[in-house]
Amino acid sequence: MPLLSDKDRKTLMGMFAQELVEPVKIVYFGQEIACQYCKETQAILEEVAGLSDKIELEINNFVIDKEKADAMGVDKIPATVLLGGGKDYGVRFFGIPSGYEFTSLIQDIIVVSKGQAEFSPEALAMIARITQPVHIQVYITPT
Repeated sequence: MPLLSDKDRKTLMGMFAQELVEPVKIVYFGQEIACQYCKETQAILEEVAGLSDKIELEINNFVIDKEKADAMGVDKIPATVLLGGGKDYGVRFFGIPSGYEFTSLIQDIIVVSKGQAEFSPEALAMIARITQPVHIQVYITPT
């Protein structure tokens, strides 16, 4: 049973057709037991990947594919990694991308496909002043 309504599916297909430039690979890590929201996360990603031939979904088992998870910096599940044009931009989602996070997932798929984010001149000036690597994490709680 689809998670997205027909209207949402059509909207996303249109967005992806217009916005996606390079192929996007979604690398998912989960497991069938002892993982809250893994099944639902995988279902969401399968549905999103089915909306464009420029989106590929790779499903990994967190335990069996531990070396790959470690190499990608995945230490908790469910985990979603976005790669654009074969490049890893460091975009990771831990937990289920539902609610507002679903919108972030869709926007990040588009940004990763384009290979760069669009920033205002002011934001670019602030970013240019960063002199060392920065690790940004955003925490959310389901309501």
